[in-house]
Amino acid sequence: MSLKVKFAIQVNASPYQYQASDSAWHFVMSALSSGHEVYRVFFYNDGIYNAFRDARPPGDERHIVERWATLNAVHDIDLVVCVSSAQRRGLLDASVAEKVSGYQHALADGFRIAGLGLWMEGVIESDRHIVFGA
Repeated sequence: MSLKVKFAIQVNASPYQYQASDSAWHFVMSALSSGHEVYRVFFYNDGIYNAFRDARPPGDERHIVERWATLNAVHDIDLVVCVSSAQRRGLLDASVAEKVSGYQHALADGFRIAGLGLWMEGVIESDRHIVFGA
């Protein structure tokens, strides 16, 4: 009998610069198909670029932002973008963008912005936490 494990995943790298985002997505898909649970995926530092609504890779390349958004839509996985990392890089959700002039709503569907407290909650509530990217 296999033990069901609950994972919290942290992605620290941008989607097209390193393998970390792809590896994280493949890990999540594998965990789900093996009957495990993914409590939350937290995007931190340059990992927040995984949530950019306007990412437009060439048609013959994988669309990592769309992969994450589909994961949320199909499996209801909580995709959280660190608010501090996002603000440093100009990525804000609609409610924050309205309060800060000069920013547009740039967060892709399925993602939400929150603080490190949600990452800590994910670590506490999960059996294992895994970090992808430096």
